[in-house]
Amino acid sequence: MDRKDVVDTLNRLIETSKDGEYGFRSSAEHARDAQLQRIFLARADECRLGAAELQTMVVQYGGTAEDGGSATGAMHRGWVAVKGTLAGYSDLAMLEECERGEDTAMERYRSALVEDLPSDVRIVVERQFEGVKRNHAQMRMLRDEARARTA
Repeated sequence: MDRKDVVDTLNRLIETSKDGEYGFRSSAEHARDAQLQRIFLARADECRLGAAELQTMVVQYGGTAEDGGSATGAMHRGWVAVKGTLAGYSDLAMLEECERGEDTAMERYRSALVEDLPSDVRIVVERQFEGVKRNHAQMRMLRDEARARTA
């Protein structure tokens, strides 16, 4: 895998991380439960730190690091805002959207990991993927708890 391909892969993951940061931060703004707000903000900070780590690697590989999210992520955030308005920004709606966002992140990390990444990049991507999986599991668990309370 040449340097340009490594940079492209890392930049896609930076966009994914930035999408997660923006999505979690937006959900925190609309969540009603204070504990859920804190969880969303903590996940947003983790995504921000993950993006920063990947940005450093892009520079090490001679590229220019992305500093924003993807167009798809922007559309998703817009959809979250529309759905939130329609659903009254329920905590359940925010959790469902966060889980959906983490589904996308998991797919993007899986795609990156099938590439022939240099070992230093693979180690970081694998570690970050574990974090994405933990976020997804947490969002699913919180979503299931919220569904049970509204049932």
